[in-house]
Amino acid sequence: MRHLLLFALLASAAAPVAAQADNLRADVARDLPSLIEIYRDLHAHPELSFQETRSAGVMAREARAAGFTVTEGVGRTGVVAVLENGPGPVILLRADMDALPVTEQTGLPYASTVKVTQEGGGETGVMHACGHDTHMTAWIGTARRMAAMRDQWRGTLVMVGQPAEEIGSGARAMLEDGLYTRFPKPRTAIAFHDAAALPAGQIGVRTGYVMANVDPVDILVRGVGGHGAYPHLAKDPIVLASRIVNSLQTLVSREIDPLESGVVTVGSFHGGTKHNIIGDEARLQLTVRSYTPAVRQHLLDGIARIARGEAIAAGIPEDRMPVVTTQDEFTPAVYNSDALTTETIALFQSRFGADRVTATRAQMGGEDFSRFRLADTDGVEAVLFWVGGVPQAKWDEAGGDLSKLPSIHSPFWAPDPEPTIAAATEAITAAAIAAFNRDGPARTENAAE
Repeated sequence: MRHLLLFALLASAAAPVAAQADNLRADVARDLPSLIEIYRDLHAHPELSFQETRSAGVMAREARAAGFTVTEGVGRTGVVAVLENGPGPVILLRADMDALPVTEQTGLPYASTVKVTQEGGGETGVMHACGHDTHMTAWIGTARRMAAMRDQWRGTLVMVGQPAEEIGSGARAMLEDGLYTRFPKPRTAIAFHDAAALPAGQIGVRTGYVMANVDPVDILVRGVGGHGAYPHLAKDPIVLASRIVNSLQTLVSREIDPLESGVVTVGSFHGGTKHNIIGDEARLQLTVRSYTPAVRQHLLDGIARIARGEAIAAGIPEDRMPVVTTQDEFTPAVYNSDALTTETIALFQSRFGADRVTATRAQMGGEDFSRFRLADTDGVEAVLFWVGGVPQAKWDEAGGDLSKLPSIHSPFWAPDPEPTIAAATEAITAAAIAAFNRDGPARTENAAE
């Protein structure tokens, strides 16, 4: 009952004065206690990338109960649920399932106590520190609503439970396993992400780029080893690697248009074994972020050029030049299709009120939802939006200062589940129905059919 009262208060405070044209919000409110039970269960049982068998099972079970045809094991642990509802467009709704190797410190009564042994040894806790448990729960709530509201749309709904978003591999795995050939290929793809930068229930959305290209890059810096007391007889790879790190800072500050965006961060620097030994090698690990293909290519080419140029300046022999490797975990940038997103913004403002819909800034984080748009050469329109998760009292206490609030991937991140899941379920359901009806309103079934 507490959940229903809380949601009713939130809805009455934030909804536009004009009554909604349907009962969606009330239906979501009635379903919310059941969804919160599912959320707490998912939160307490997180699973790492490509290990989401239990989570996938929960989603598959709920989709089948709603009347969907469900296929499990797509892209290793992914779920595809299909609901055919007459002729019309194909719309894809996606939620990601994986958690992170983070030990939870939220103090919640349903906090995760899951622990795993990592590759290479060492135990770590596992936690839904990125809020994918809210994504899965809203996905289930949306599946229920879409099945119950079949008289308001026509077409085929494809709901995807995606693994391994955190390592940028899940969407690709599902596509390579025939997502667009074994199942109906979508015209439109829709997803949301919970946000640690918005109060719970607030919606953030923008057209254009919203998330960045993500390129992990390794640099093997090779020198000539020797005794630390006789550096003139060696070629010190640590000094060379340090020069490379410093020179890399000019790629963004001096080579990229100031109105463009880019990030080159050296996140790891390893070299040497002992105080008095100049080693043979040093290793750098970078993350490179960009939006446009042109900026991405300039940064990657620039990293290789700088590494080689500094090695030449240090007198490194040709056969000992640095080796620059771009990792296979590349995640392309998320781009919100202009027309679809503009219409979705108008829909959200009408449904929730302009005060609950925020024009968010693009971010340098990555999201492999982008692959669903890019995988089809005929073109898939896509929109990814945000739903705030910060408890309102904590948001007010922080005065909007994000440095005073835990971010996603933090062991302290705990979205307020009721308003977050309620807003996300309503928003995705409304966006999906609108996408089905872009070419005209759906025909209402009559009792004879």
